[in-house]
Amino acid sequence: MRILLGIICVLFGGFGWVGQTISGINYPLAQRLGLQEKSEGTDPLFRRAETNTARWDSFVLWTLLASGVLMLTNNYWWPYLSLIAGGIYLDGAGREVAKLLSLSKEGIKIGTSKDLKVAAVFFPMMFIIAIWAIAYSLWFLVGQMK
Repeated sequence: MRILLGIICVLFGGFGWVGQTISGINYPLAQRLGLQEKSEGTDPLFRRAETNTARWDSFVLWTLLASGVLMLTNNYWWPYLSLIAGGIYLDGAGREVAKLLSLSKEGIKIGTSKDLKVAAVFFPMMFIIAIWAIAYSLWFLVGQMK
């Protein structure tokens, strides 16, 4: 289980961290690469919010990637970093959904129907991986106490 979760954390965490880092540094490049919504489907306010969110994410999202590497190497610190990463990803998934629902309800253009379908898959995946990382880390740590 640890190896499977480690691989998922490395892949998902690496993709998310690299994507958000590119988005935070060069948002138009991220749009061209398909990492962010195109300008014609979004309002300027949304693009500004996404750029600033990406900058913050590039600062914190490395944790899932790192916890996956620690899991794969069976490093002593993996469950602790996985708890932190899981918390960050759980919070991030919830906040992003809340932000999208709020902006959409206020009439802010947040992307095309294709963009919204991607979000409808990506954020639940983020949520599931976060819960899995937290639950598995807690299970492991509680087992170590016995």
